[in-house]
Amino acid sequence: MKTLSVELRYLIYVAIVSAIIWIPYITAHVLQAGFVKALGYTADDEMPPWAARLKRAHYNLVENIPLFAIAVLAGEIANVHTATTAACAMIFFWARVAHPFTQVLSIWGLRTIVFTIGWLAVIVHLFAVLRAA
Repeated sequence: MKTLSVELRYLIYVAIVSAIIWIPYITAHVLQAGFVKALGYTADDEMPPWAARLKRAHYNLVENIPLFAIAVLAGEIANVHTATTAACAMIFFWARVAHPFTQVLSIWGLRTIVFTIGWLAVIVHLFAVLRAA
């Protein structure tokens, strides 16, 4: 049986985060607006502010997963698995785990720093694959 590369394993972890991150903000929305109203297309102001921020963090993750997936899948296809690509995958994952917390807590500047760390990890990963392939 073939084992998963570190990079592919972290891509799966990121997908799991994306698959579950919506649960807290939808739950908060249902509790605030009511089940029937929450089934409709309601405004973000009908959920607690922290839930609206978490929703934005989720959307941001969804927007950034394709870049990370391209880096990982290109490395898989080219069979490029280096310490750099593994570190970049781990850094991206942990940055994307931290990002929703920084978004919800509204700590000035920290959200942008965490986002930038994740983004740089993807950029470095992409160039590492290009350089090695």
